[in-house]
Amino acid sequence: MSNHHPFTIAIPDSDIVVLKQKLALTRLPDEIEQSGWNYGVPLSDIRRLLARWEDGYDWRIYEAQINRLSQFTCDIYVDGFETLRVHYVHEQSKSQHAIPLLIVHGWPGHFLEAKKILPLLTATSPTYPSFHVVVLGLPNFGFSQGTTKKGFELVQYAEVAHKLMVSIGYNEYVTYGGDWGYHITRMMAHMYGLRHVKAWHTTMPIGEQPRFTSNPFLRVRYMLTPFSNQDLEGFSRSMWFRKRGRGYLAEQSTQPQTLGYLLADSPVGLLAWIYEKLVTWTDHYQWTDDEVLTWVSIYWFSCAGPAASTRIYFEVANGAGFRNIPQVTSIPMGVSYFPKELTVLPKLWTRTIGSVVFESEHKFGGHFAMYERPDELASDIRRMFGKGGPAYGVVRGNHGFDDALASSKL
Repeated sequence: MSNHHPFTIAIPDSDIVVLKQKLALTRLPDEIEQSGWNYGVPLSDIRRLLARWEDGYDWRIYEAQINRLSQFTCDIYVDGFETLRVHYVHEQSKSQHAIPLLIVHGWPGHFLEAKKILPLLTATSPTYPSFHVVVLGLPNFGFSQGTTKKGFELVQYAEVAHKLMVSIGYNEYVTYGGDWGYHITRMMAHMYGLRHVKAWHTTMPIGEQPRFTSNPFLRVRYMLTPFSNQDLEGFSRSMWFRKRGRGYLAEQSTQPQTLGYLLADSPVGLLAWIYEKLVTWTDHYQWTDDEVLTWVSIYWFSCAGPAASTRIYFEVANGAGFRNIPQVTSIPMGVSYFPKELTVLPKLWTRTIGSVVFESEHKFGGHFAMYERPDELASDIRRMFGKGGPAYGVVRGNHGFDDALASSKL
């Protein structure tokens, strides 16, 4: 652990002064009457958030709250690239048999997305497993260093995540990921499965329609299985995202540098770009203004700057992308389905991804499940790895609740 150093967020006063100056100089656009959300983020929302950010919101209060998390940095060499200083949260359970769990976020998320679920997963109980949780701050995001070289895509992100876990001392571990975290942990399952990654869980499985050429038995089963109401609702949500929600994807996958000038220079431009997703990608989650501003401030104050986080789209779209990730059948896969996820496909499609051993379907929740519905997601992860669950005991010697159970009998 000599390469791991405690980390405390301490944004310079001068950076906060510059932010306030930029907010004061903001020039807002006009708006079509009675447009609501049809054209994008309503002007009234941005005016309210801008006023709060400029006068009333206190970053220092939330910085102190975030610093209650056990944060560290670690220097990790990425093959063919450079050494990056990576920021992460490491919350350990009091159970000596706790299961090492890596959490990987996506965009426009960051490490703080896991804040609510951390105490649920590290808690000890005689009835469910406990976890040592590592939340990786992806390179180019938050307080992790950004790469300066082209071609940093899924393989490299997976390498960073795996090397971090091994360097901490977790040679065997399980993973959870949503958004880009899904793609990265899927790559990790492919690259490091069996030996290191013992199981993986996600809330955003991107499967494909089963084909005779690759999954003949699954294809026959799919043809004989009628769509459920949940399948039809999922198709509707997916079509909404395809038609109305993917503009950011086209821009970030093709011209991230052009967009980057807006995100790096205009705090309100950054606010609108991310706030739109926080609202439309969740399931009626009631964001407070300070929640939104803290979320966006982490991007504004980030180590590599807010533009760096968008480049993953370009690198994956213009590199090997998702083509090098075959079906992962060697280790157990778990899925939690939330109805307002961005892409909601029939469950049989998920079986084209990996060896699905656990599924749980929820009535409420969206893209940021860790933050929106932490209790439900934590319960799913516990059931997957708990006694009687399909992934019980996958990490050798780690059963999660054995010592809590023993202490309850004393």
